Amino acid sequence: MSKVTNSTQAPFYFILTGIPGFEASHIWISIPFCCLYTISIMGNTTILTVIRKEPSLHQPMYLFLSMLALTDLGLTLTTLPTVMQLLWFNVHEISFEACFAQLFFIHTFSFMESSVLLAMSFDRYVAICRPLHYASILTGEVIGKIGLAIICRCVLAVLPSLFLLKRLPFCRSHLLSHSYCLHQDMIRLVCADIRVNSWYGFALVLLIIVMDPLLIVLSYTLILKSILGTASWTERFRALNNCLSHVLAVLVLYVPMVGVSMTHRFAKHASPLVHVIMANIYLLAPPVMNPIIYSVKTKQIRQGIICLLSQRDMCLR
Repeated sequence: MSKVTNSTQAPFYFILTGIPGFEASHIWISIPFCCLYTISIMGNTTILTVIRKEPSLHQPMYLFLSMLALTDLGLTLTTLPTVMQLLWFNVHEISFEACFAQLFFIHTFSFMESSVLLAMSFDRYVAICRPLHYASILTGEVIGKIGLAIICRCVLAVLPSLFLLKRLPFCRSHLLSHSYCLHQDMIRLVCADIRVNSWYGFALVLLIIVMDPLLIVLSYTLILKSILGTASWTERFRALNNCLSHVLAVLVLYVPMVGVSMTHRFAKHASPLVHVIMANIYLLAPPVMNPIIYSVKTKQIRQGIICLLSQRDMCLR
C-alpha cells in the first residue's frame, strides 16, 4: 500500500528531475544555464541601476520597467538554487517546506510579470491617446498604488492554491518532472479529490492568464485606432516604435506560456524532455530577453548603460 504523506506528518522530500536522458551530461548542460542566469541577473540589475541613478528616467514608463526588472530578477533567483545545485552537485531532494515556498514565489512572480506588462500597456495607452493628461494621470502616487495592487493581486491569487494543495495527502511517487516545484507538477502526486483545486486553478487562468492579454490587446487596439485616425506617417512610426519594446516583452512572456499550456494539454504522452525544455523556456525567456530588448530598443536605457560603463571605466583608471 502506498505511503500517505501530508504536512502534518514527518517532513519528507520531493525528488527533482534534471534533463531526462542527459543525466551524465549535467555538468556540461549547466554551462548554458549558468550563462542564462548570469545574463538575467546582470541585465536586470543594470537596468535597475541605470533607472535609479539617472533622474531623467524617473518617469512612469521607466518606473514600470523597473517593476518588470525586479519581477524578472525575483523569478530568476527563485529557480536558480535548485536548478544549479542539481546540475552541479546532483542534489535531487528538496524538502516539503522549501518546495512549497519555491512554488509560491515562482507562480507569484509569473503572475506579477503578466500584471506589470498589463500596467505598462495602460502607460502606453495614456502616453499616446491622452498625452496632455499623461503627467496628471500617472503621478508617482498612482504608480505606487498600481505597484502595491499588483503585489496584492498576485499574492492573494497564489496563496489559496497553496493552502488547498498543502492540505492534501501525497501518496504517490514524490518524483517531480522539473528541477523546481510547480503547482501543476505537484498536483499529480496527490491521491485525493482535487476538484476544488482544479476549479480554482481554472478561475486563476481566466482572471490572469486570459484576462491580462485580452486587456493588453484592447489597449493596443485603442492605440492603433488613435494613431491611424489622427497622426501623420512620421508620428505613427514614432508612436509604434515607442511601443515595440513592450510588444516584444509581451510576446516573450505569452508565446512560451501558450506553448507550455498546449504541451500539457495536447502532448501529455510526449517525451519528458519536451515538457522540461518548454518549462525552462517559459521561466527563463522573459528574465533573459527583457533586459536585452529594452537595452537595444530603448535609446534612453542604452545611453544610461553607456554612461554607467564609462563612469566605471573612469573609476578604474
